[in-house]
Amino acid sequence: GLFGSPWVGLQNFQTLWDQGKIAYLTKNTILYNLAFIFLGNFCQIAAAIILSRMVNKYLKKTYQTIMFLPYFVSYVIVQAFSYALFNSGSGMVTMIVRNLTGNTGFAPYSTPEIWKYIIVLVYLWKQIGYGTVVYLAAITSIGDDYYEAAQIDGASVMQQIRYITIPLLIPTFIVLLLLSLGQIMRGQFELFYQLVGNEGQLYEATDILDTFVFRMLRVSFDVGIGSAAGLYQSLVGFLLI
Repeated sequence: GLFGSPWVGLQNFQTLWDQGKIAYLTKNTILYNLAFIFLGNFCQIAAAIILSRMVNKYLKKTYQTIMFLPYFVSYVIVQAFSYALFNSGSGMVTMIVRNLTGNTGFAPYSTPEIWKYIIVLVYLWKQIGYGTVVYLAAITSIGDDYYEAAQIDGASVMQQIRYITIPLLIPTFIVLLLLSLGQIMRGQFELFYQLVGNEGQLYEATDILDTFVFRMLRVSFDVGIGSAAGLYQSLVGFLLI
């Protein structure tokens, strides 16, 4: 049982460190989250500003709905689309790249480098609509008197965005940034697991702490290593918070 078992101390942490896994898992987790945070917020702010400037309210609602729909699409469905686009046999993107480049051996699931961009693009596609709603609500709360005064002073639309809209969105951005930084050690498990799955040759470029812990506990049944990685993730996350 628990109390009759030998105590290994910090051996599991030492194994993780010696194998070099903690380094690249931490790097991947943090870099992906930074890309999600900053690219995501940039795209969401841009989309919110564009929507707020649209005069036709029916067209505005239509675009907003189209942008928001991917947020409700299950990652399982996203995985099916991804496989249809990138599989080595008849994937649409695979065939297009082969025809354009003449590289008949091109196989996305054997090319780890491209998945960094695929994962970020899929995340932006899924989350941009949700974040846009938050920033659009913040823009709506800005009083019209700011813009009316700017128009009287002869400010163009771009000047109004630069000197009024963006500065007044900074407090909202800072709040969302602080909330995101507290979760920077927590990856988007469903996104990574569904898109990459058990493709071992993609792990070095796409593996994060969440998927590694899951694989250790449910696939490799290495409870010691998985628990050590999970505890490391929780401790660092606690310190960041």
